Amino acid sequence: MAENTTDRAGGNAADRLVAPLFSRLLPSVAVYWLTTAAMSLLIFLPRSEDYIGRDNDDVMRLVEVRDFLAGQNWFDLMQYRLGLAEGTLMHWSRLVDLPIAALIRLFSLFLERSQAEAVAATLWPILLMPFLLFPLGLACRRLGGPPAMHIGLGLGAIFIFTCVRFSPGALDHHNVQLVLSMWIAAMLVDPEKRVLSYGVAAFAGALAMAIGAETTPLVAVACIIVALQWLWHGEAYARPARAFGLSLTLSISAFFFLTVPPHSYGVVTCDNLSFGFYTLSALGGTALFLMASLPKTPSRTGRLLLIAITGALVLLAAFLVAPACLGDPLGSLDPMLVELWLKAVTEARPFLAEIAAEPGVAAGFYAVGFFAIVICLCRSLRGEAPELHFILAALIGVSWGVALLQVRGAFFANMLSILPLSLLIADLRQRAAAKPKHIGLALGYAGTVLASVPIMWAFGGVIVINGWRDGFDFSTLSQPGESHAETGECGSAADMVSLNALDTGVIAAPSNSGAEILRWTPHRVLSAPYHRNQRGMLTELHIGLAPPAEAEAFLRGAGVTIVAFCKTDPQTQSLIRLKADGLYASLARGQVPNYLQPMDVAGKGSFQVYRVLRAGD
Repeated sequence: MAENTTDRAGGNAADRLVAPLFSRLLPSVAVYWLTTAAMSLLIFLPRSEDYIGRDNDDVMRLVEVRDFLAGQNWFDLMQYRLGLAEGTLMHWSRLVDLPIAALIRLFSLFLERSQAEAVAATLWPILLMPFLLFPLGLACRRLGGPPAMHIGLGLGAIFIFTCVRFSPGALDHHNVQLVLSMWIAAMLVDPEKRVLSYGVAAFAGALAMAIGAETTPLVAVACIIVALQWLWHGEAYARPARAFGLSLTLSISAFFFLTVPPHSYGVVTCDNLSFGFYTLSALGGTALFLMASLPKTPSRTGRLLLIAITGALVLLAAFLVAPACLGDPLGSLDPMLVELWLKAVTEARPFLAEIAAEPGVAAGFYAVGFFAIVICLCRSLRGEAPELHFILAALIGVSWGVALLQVRGAFFANMLSILPLSLLIADLRQRAAAKPKHIGLALGYAGTVLASVPIMWAFGGVIVINGWRDGFDFSTLSQPGESHAETGECGSAADMVSLNALDTGVIAAPSNSGAEILRWTPHRVLSAPYHRNQRGMLTELHIGLAPPAEAEAFLRGAGVTIVAFCKTDPQTQSLIRLKADGLYASLARGQVPNYLQPMDVAGKGSFQVYRVLRAGD
């Protein structure tokens, strides 16, 4: 397999030195990156109403970065203005805050702070693009030569352009995780099985876990793949396996001590890098390194026994150290929040809920990944680079499986599918070119290209479900993984002017408006859509559901000084429907209890703002 790949990739080193410019990796990546970036800026910036992305997480990331720049400690991830009096400990990583903060600080040298934020937020996703395109192009060129490289880079450019995570203003950490996931996949399909490739794959996996727990299943599968390669090939894979194990252990250790405060070394959490994930990763990496470092490589049966023992030990450690992390990381969420909040979060929808909510665009989330898995399995069974396609099927499969549980996994599945589909398209292109009069080959080639683009499935689905007119209305093609729910008409600039006219206090407002209030005002907000803020979100829900006389106790207990009522907010409307005698239902009817004072504030936004009077006033 290696010899054939070398030939397809362009021959020996001397040949590559005189290869045409279009066949070289770095110039090709630069062209696709600059073209994609220019199109993104030209098309999306003029339509943007804000320099921060439309996802709540983009806004919240800016709030976190601002606090960091204002002097909040590296290890202190507490959001003191979110939730009840003690604040909310966020689970995000400073490893993403740091480069964004550095960009803002750099541009602040010659721009006003708001302008520096705007430039940094616009450039951040643009700067990440080449770090995704490079490993993608590298893998495709190694495996299929320049034709596959250009097909892969073309599909990658389309993915980036149609992916909300790389639009200007996208500060959410999922774009970084997508980049790292591509590095993992690209390094593991290195046909030469270089030690450096496996070391980089492990480093990328450790960094991905340090940034967020969402990539843990993918990293776990990558570890299993390397262990199985050593099991099957033995001594030939000892050096790559050692490099992977050692790199994983050292990297995850470095990121653990770099991001976890000393007082939390023994704390186990399931939504970020903590003692649990660190222990399991370091244990597995160390065991793989030691097994592959034995003076004499055991027989295949011996290797199977060693891996089985290691797997059992890691599983036992998981049950002893972090049993809660073996299940749903949101399993501890209050049932009221599941019903009134989580089910409305687009990126958290499972497969059947997504089909029911958006049947037209659902195929764009799942079809390409499924298509790629089938192709990988078929080519493996036919003996066409079986190990390569098995690896890709496993990586895409675990991401697609995550997408069945939460649609956010579709991003990863669609992106990783580019690798096997690029190789398939390159082969079909070669066959079609060899027989230009063969209509079947030409149609198969064209059909495969179209079937490899997620937006085409969404486009076709909308046409089938809603007809041609909606099919060509691209505003209907929502992108997979947008985490915000519809926010009604509240949270506008006028609303923020109204809130800023009031004395700094504690605001009870719909959770969808929480991040924006934190961004634009100095107030503390009771609720924002983050699972670690359960107490704050539950308190706001109880305020809205309780009869006015009982709601007063919730307001005073939480220290709320301002109620920002939004009748058009979907969650608020749900509360009104659930409790016709609740506070929010009363406010919607214009019945204001005597402990709330309507405020005639400047701005005239969509919020109905009330001041909570002191007891006895």
